[in-house]
Amino acid sequence: MTRQERAAYVDRRLAELYPDPKIPLDHQDAFTLLIAVLLSAHTTDRSVNKATPELFALADTPEKMARVPVKEIERIIRPVGLFAAKSKAIAGLARMLMEKHGGQVPRTFEELEELPGVGHKTASVVMTQAFGVPAFPVDTHIHRLAQRWKLTSGKSVEQTERDLKALFPEARWNKLHLQFIYYGREHCTARGCDGTICEICRTLFPDRKRAVTTRK
Repeated sequence: MTRQERAAYVDRRLAELYPDPKIPLDHQDAFTLLIAVLLSAHTTDRSVNKATPELFALADTPEKMARVPVKEIERIIRPVGLFAAKSKAIAGLARMLMEKHGGQVPRTFEELEELPGVGHKTASVVMTQAFGVPAFPVDTHIHRLAQRWKLTSGKSVEQTERDLKALFPEARWNKLHLQFIYYGREHCTARGCDGTICEICRTLFPDRKRAVTTRK
């Protein structure tokens, strides 16, 4: 298969497996989504979803969050990991939203990425999931699968994002990045599939297992 043929198969199969994927982070609006995505860095969605109910019960708007002491945010999100840096970022972005954006989450990549603790991936998730703007956030699952399926040769998530955007229709980006994530977690895991086990790997590279076996 060519790269484009592989992309077409992946697109079709993931759409069949996950026709209506939901973002796995619990949230109510753009602000709570922004906080949840920020918290999800270097941890699991499950741990974030355990911490955010208490946090959002205390403060679910920028105005309320800006009044919460950093130490109180730390206490709540401590199990999430990197709690000190994340707590400062949450407090800082809440204040910035109040001072610069009238208490609203901005709707541009540039303004989102100016917020404390918000990088391109976090901004992309908010833009696509909260505002419906076409984006293709690339996390470790997507980066790994794109390389495994030879959809990119990029060594960085930035290059992988550019390659995937070029391969897939823009209208599919918003759902497709979630479909990649679900498949990477459920079928083509880092330890559970070596590129020869899951359905998509077997279909795309039917001779790969033979080559792996020969090398062993």
